[in-house]
Amino acid sequence: MTIGVGGSNASEQLALLSNMCSDVEKIGLAEYQQRQAKACQLMQQQGISAIYLNAGTNLYYFTGLKWNASERMVGAILSANGQLHYIAPYFEQDSINDFMLIDAPFHGWHEHQSPYLLFQQVCQQHKLEGKVAIDPSASYFLVDGLVKANPKLQFVNGDSISQACRMQKSANEIALMQKAKDMTMEVQKAAAKILRPGISTSEVTEFIHQAHQKVGASGSSFCIVLFGLASSFPHGVKEPQILQENDWVLIDTGCLVEGYNSDITRTYAFGEATEHQRSAWLSEQKAQLAAFEAAQLGQACANVDAAARQALANDGYGPDYDLPGLPHRTGHGCGLDIHEGPYLVAGDNTPLAEGMVFSNEPMLVIPDHFGVRLEDHFYMSANGPVWFTQPSPSVDDPFGYHLS
Repeated sequence: MTIGVGGSNASEQLALLSNMCSDVEKIGLAEYQQRQAKACQLMQQQGISAIYLNAGTNLYYFTGLKWNASERMVGAILSANGQLHYIAPYFEQDSINDFMLIDAPFHGWHEHQSPYLLFQQVCQQHKLEGKVAIDPSASYFLVDGLVKANPKLQFVNGDSISQACRMQKSANEIALMQKAKDMTMEVQKAAAKILRPGISTSEVTEFIHQAHQKVGASGSSFCIVLFGLASSFPHGVKEPQILQENDWVLIDTGCLVEGYNSDITRTYAFGEATEHQRSAWLSEQKAQLAAFEAAQLGQACANVDAAARQALANDGYGPDYDLPGLPHRTGHGCGLDIHEGPYLVAGDNTPLAEGMVFSNEPMLVIPDHFGVRLEDHFYMSANGPVWFTQPSPSVDDPFGYHLS
């Protein structure tokens, strides 16, 4: 039996878990103000008069206001000279005030009124003219409404501001992500121990949700649990599977700590791995390490993806996106969004810089057989890449119990 897999049950493992968030430090007011100052500097450099921040992670990142996007316009206008204005329905004003971290004027609209015309009025009152950036996560209906109601404004993609600020994490952000990843690693270990013949992927998924809550995660966790052939489908299949002796297992899961994501995948055998599985697992391990070693300051993100693909090609997989091989990018940026730019993929020539955070998951898919995904994240320090969690050391000891 694979080390650390099976031999326990859900109730025993939940009892062993405890809250890991007692020492978590939230992002403070000063850091939100620094983020706004950087956005203003970028707008001034790009000749942009303001950026509209829609409800969601960009609004939260720049203002500390947590609000989910919906069919109603809720957001904020941040001008290049540092003025902040909130826009939301009048009936949400008290709630907005309650969630508000940075005090700023509130501009309300009633249900029969146009929030896009209100946006126009705010811009006119404060002489916001010319180019106005729009949150790249804003829905089309919202962008369309703003464009039609504001013909004198030139709307541009706000990605050059939001991503430019968000892609390099502060020490506080990295600490929150470290906590989230430490928590998910404990949950991964616990999930492996509850496996038994006859358990369903649905049961494991439910346990993982409960376990993340037990260790202190905020909100619901995401989870992909795959057995056997289903592991060759990167994001799963529609029907749950039932675990059998010597089944191949892939578990991909993560949680949130103060809005920041973890995302860790482990692949191993419940029982004994076949020689084919062992060989493929080693190729995946080499690809993950090659990607990590290629992630050097100043190098293009694309080079990291190329290194992983070359490692797989050296073992006879691929090339490029051909299967058996790696069917998707090697990794993604991660922060308040689980997938955010820049990306470790061909064509993304963003230079790697201190503070960037990435997943490293060059999945190996062998159609009609199985898949292997080993996923850990790293951040770029002043001296190069640093793992948040130590990669899986071997197919027989996927959690490194014999190393501890």
